[in-house]
Amino acid sequence: MLHFAFFLKVYKENNDKDVLQEIYDFIFRQVELSIREIGYGDQSINKKMKDYLNLFYGMIDKMHDWENLTIESRSMLLKNFLDNAANVEYLVQYFEKYRINLINNTLNSHIKGVINI
Repeated sequence: MLHFAFFLKVYKENNDKDVLQEIYDFIFRQVELSIREIGYGDQSINKKMKDYLNLFYGMIDKMHDWENLTIESRSMLLKNFLDNAANVEYLVQYFEKYRINLINNTLNSHIKGVINI
């Protein structure tokens, strides 16, 4: 979910909202299918999906200003969303490199061959 939160953060400004909505719908449909495959019932799935969506929107809200945060603030942000944050400094560097990679590439380069725009 962290990857997808960064993905939406980077691409939401300059891209077709319908394409981003399709990607969003696809991702969360896949999460729901994965929960079903594990064997949860319909009521449990609804509760789990609500929890996942709340977590996801919390991630987006907290990382809104990622590029202006200090390394310590970024570390604290990631620790809030990870159960095992043993090597959080590495993850801060990793997600910064990931964000820069997203910025340096177009949305189409990531979805080419997956959906038609």
